Amino acid sequence: MNGLPTTMKAVAFTGVQQAALVDRACDAAPLNPNELAGRTLVSLISPGTELNFAYLGLHATYAHMQYPVFPGYAAVLEVQQVGSAIKDLQPGAMVFCMGGHAAWHRTIREQVIPVPEGLAPEAAVFARLMGVSWSTLITTTARPPDRVLVTGLGPVGNLAAQIFQTAGYRVTAVDPVEARRALALQVGLRDVRSATPVEDPALAGTIALAVECSGHEQAALDACRVVRKRGEVALVGVPWHKRTDLPAFDLLHAVFHRYVVLRSGWEWEVPFHPRDFVVGSISANLTAALEWLREGRVRVAGLYACRSPAECQAAYQDLLHQRGPPAVVFDWRGV
Repeated sequence: MNGLPTTMKAVAFTGVQQAALVDRACDAAPLNPNELAGRTLVSLISPGTELNFAYLGLHATYAHMQYPVFPGYAAVLEVQQVGSAIKDLQPGAMVFCMGGHAAWHRTIREQVIPVPEGLAPEAAVFARLMGVSWSTLITTTARPPDRVLVTGLGPVGNLAAQIFQTAGYRVTAVDPVEARRALALQVGLRDVRSATPVEDPALAGTIALAVECSGHEQAALDACRVVRKRGEVALVGVPWHKRTDLPAFDLLHAVFHRYVVLRSGWEWEVPFHPRDFVVGSISANLTAALEWLREGRVRVAGLYACRSPAECQAAYQDLLHQRGPPAVVFDWRGV
C-alpha cells in the first residue's frame, strides 16, 4: 500500500494581494527509488521574494501572471516514506528542503538536508535565508578580521550580519528602522547604526566588504562611498522598485574613484552540490547554517512569528505593512 495522500492543503495566491488555504492535488504514485515523501512541519515565507514576485503582482510586469500561484521558499519535513535506494534516511527523520507552503512534500534525496538533532524545525527553516548571504561569505576576498558593513536589517540582513560577525569579521549593521536595530542588538550584533558611516573617519575607507540587503539605491551608493579602495559591494537585496532619483553618475563616480568591486550578491553563484574546481556549494552552506543554528551561533528568537497556514492572508498583509516581526513561519502541525 502506497499510503500517500491524493489531496493536501496548500497556500495559494488567488489574485493580487489575495492568499488562501486551498485543496491541491498531491502526487500519490509510488515513490521512485531516490524519492522521499514527508509531512510538512513548518514552512518559511520569504518577505522579499514571495511578497514582490507574486503577491503584489510585480511578476506580471515582465511575464503573464496566471493565478492561482503556489508560493514557497523553505520547509522542514518529517519523512514518512523513502524510496528503495535511500539508505541513510528512515521514516520519522526531520529534513530541510527548499519547499513550498503545502502540507506534504515529495522530492529527491539530493534536495534535502537532515536537520541536526536538538534543532527545532521553526529555527531550522531559517537556514534558507542564511544561505543567501553565505554565498557572499565564501566568494568574497575579505578575510577576518576585516570590516564588513551590512545595510538593511530585515531577516536576510540580520542573519547576514550575524554570520559575518560569528565568522570573525568586525561588522557594522545599519538600518533606519528602530525596531530592526533593536532586534539586531537583541540577537547579539555589537555595532548597530541608523545610517551608513560615510563621514565617520574611524570607518570610512576601511570597510573591506559591504553586503547591501535593502535593495535601496542610496544604500548601495553609500556602500560604494564607504568601502576601502578595491573594497567589495555585494548587492544581495533586490531592487524591486525605484525609490530615489539618484543619477547613475553618482554611483559610477564612486565606483571608479574608489576602485570598487561592485557585484551581484546572487546566491546561486555557487552550485547546489560540490563540484571539482569550484569553491563551496549551496548544500554545504545550508548544512553549516543548520549546525550554527543548533549551536546557537546564529539566533532567530524574536525574528519571526508562527502562524497557522489558515491565517495566510493576515500573515502576508502583516509582512507587507511591516506589522510585527519581520518574518513568518507557517506551522503545519495543526493542519
